Amino acid sequence: MRLYLTESMNKGRLDRRRFLFFSAIFAITSIAAWFMADLLWRGGMSGIEIALLCLFVILFAHVAAGFCTALVGLYVINRGGDSSRIEHTVEPGEDAPLASTAIVMPVFNEDVSRVFEGLRVVFRSLQETHKLEHFDFFVLSDSNQPNQWIQEEVAWLELCKQVGGFGRIFYRKRRHSINKKAGNVADFLRRWGRRYRYMIVLDADSIMTGRALVQLVALMERNPQVGIIQTAPRIVNGETLYARVQSFASRLYSPLFLAGQNYWQQHEGNYWGHNAVIRVQPFIDHCALPDLPGNEPFGGRILSHDFVEAALMRKAGWGVWLAGDIDGSYEEGPPTLIDAAKRDRRWCQGNMQHAWLLAVRGFRPANRFHLLMGVMGYVSSPLWLLFMVLSTIHVFSSVKATGEIGVIRPEDYTSLFGFRMAVPAALSLFGLTMLLLFLPKLASLLFTLGRPEEAARFGGRRHLIAAALAEFVVSVLLAPINMMFNAKFVLFTLLGQGVSWVTQRRGTEGDGTDWREAIITHGGQTVFGVVWAVCSLIISPPFFLWLSPVVVPLVLSIPISIILAKSRFGRATRQIGLFLTPEETNPPYELRRLEQNLAECYRHLPPIKPLLADYGLLQAVLDPYVNAMHVALLRQRRPTEEAREWFAQLRERLLRGGPATLETKEKMALLLDAESMITLHRELWGCPAEDLAEWWRLAMRQYNVLTAAPTTALYR
Repeated sequence: MRLYLTESMNKGRLDRRRFLFFSAIFAITSIAAWFMADLLWRGGMSGIEIALLCLFVILFAHVAAGFCTALVGLYVINRGGDSSRIEHTVEPGEDAPLASTAIVMPVFNEDVSRVFEGLRVVFRSLQETHKLEHFDFFVLSDSNQPNQWIQEEVAWLELCKQVGGFGRIFYRKRRHSINKKAGNVADFLRRWGRRYRYMIVLDADSIMTGRALVQLVALMERNPQVGIIQTAPRIVNGETLYARVQSFASRLYSPLFLAGQNYWQQHEGNYWGHNAVIRVQPFIDHCALPDLPGNEPFGGRILSHDFVEAALMRKAGWGVWLAGDIDGSYEEGPPTLIDAAKRDRRWCQGNMQHAWLLAVRGFRPANRFHLLMGVMGYVSSPLWLLFMVLSTIHVFSSVKATGEIGVIRPEDYTSLFGFRMAVPAALSLFGLTMLLLFLPKLASLLFTLGRPEEAARFGGRRHLIAAALAEFVVSVLLAPINMMFNAKFVLFTLLGQGVSWVTQRRGTEGDGTDWREAIITHGGQTVFGVVWAVCSLIISPPFFLWLSPVVVPLVLSIPISIILAKSRFGRATRQIGLFLTPEETNPPYELRRLEQNLAECYRHLPPIKPLLADYGLLQAVLDPYVNAMHVALLRQRRPTEEAREWFAQLRERLLRGGPATLETKEKMALLLDAESMITLHRELWGCPAEDLAEWWRLAMRQYNVLTAAPTTALYR
């Protein structure tokens, strides 16, 4: 029986679900708050104790929300799944109608081989579904490095020739990178959006199978009231130990949370910015991002656009669904802890901006909750830090009042985060907190172990249990380090320090963190942890024991970061069967194809190192084929006489002095000027060798050697 999902049909059921979900959060938080209040007011409530109680209630409610989501997800999965899922609106194997769809991939100084080999895999996978005629591909470049720009153009041209993609795969380089990724997509929609009914947004590291893409478009066609369908990308291709642990944890634990989210969200889900299908016309009409009042970091352009776009889509009456059960949606995660922190720094500012939007008129309550949880995802870190610092001060005050330094009689009370507590009550509160934090992980593990075929996809029960225990240890070590990172990011944002748009290092790059980078990044955390540990040990040894899971990882943050960043440790765990995921034990064809293609590309790199730094510029000026292609892709402009004179000076410096005499912005300016590129090519081949820089003479001698390798091998 075919299921059609409408708001009116599901309103009563959704109201009941949300009542139960939020009532459970309220009940659990109330119980914990009662325990804490009872423990604090026995000797009277001081100002610091009132502050601790308020912080505890806020933080515990945040933990309870995650716990209830997982608990509901466990209930849904155990009963065989949720009948109210958008995936059920298209029958398995049904040949549903499709419509014109643009697959867009914004890029910014990315690994060119990874971008275009990934695109090749997606294109071939769609070809195999025999539905390719409904899809066009767009690479939307904001790259601001000359090398990247030319390499992207050449790689696009080679890909089109090899797969027959002319007229179906398009490349566009923006002249002005306004408003980052959101502005890039918005510019595409203004120019070409009305040609397409749907748009599927991919990140530079995204892979989606042809079957998944076809399924998404079919779901949109079947549900004309839906504006966005978001898939749940699985993290793949991690080589470092950190990346493998994160990939394993996400794969094992996320099904419960995804099922729980869909249970209470339904048609008021969220958008995560990529691996999602969007109905173009309502997105154009209703999802233009407003400028926030004031300047960065809180004002100006919205940095994290996806949550806001989902809220705007719902405000206009269109549904937003999470399709967590669609297979074939993948992405790559940060390879190291420091790379993850750099990404979180950008996300932190974007989510902090959402505080402005919590009270916007017309937003649905569910979207306000999404925005609030996004803010709390970062604000909770400084709140936890403040909570524990106040607890330390409270212990000091208590010990000072009793006159006993470091001596706390266990028969009187137990020291837990700085409170004088009766033993049974303290243990009950501690046990409740640990239950909420770790029961979802335990439930996911037990559920997977109870299904032998699923456990086998993680390497078998024995390896799964060992990996889960190891992941638990790693997560305990990383929690205080990430808390310090996020507390620092929130503080910087509050102080008005914005964040620049930098290239994200992806999961397949590099071999980790060196000691210098680790010391610079984690040095402050280490010093803070040492001081905190010594102070707590002097004040009260029992309190130090309670605090040790927090301070010890901070003290060891530098070696922890370095160890987790090593690819050889990641490969070692894979060889012994730890942190395996279904995508590793039985990888889909698309991921195997991508791995093989990239391995072939990275074996063939240009051998002449002096030319590598400006190899893209070399191609655009020296190679007739690349020069003609690049000029053809430029928008023709008529510069002023003053600009013509400036371009002539730049060309003279480039040919006579080599690329090292120009700044990056000057190289970009030349590459943007069609007349200059034509003139440079003609003059380079027509000038006597003695009039050219040594760099160009070397380039002309070695160019044939370099181009003898496969073209795609040059784009690392």
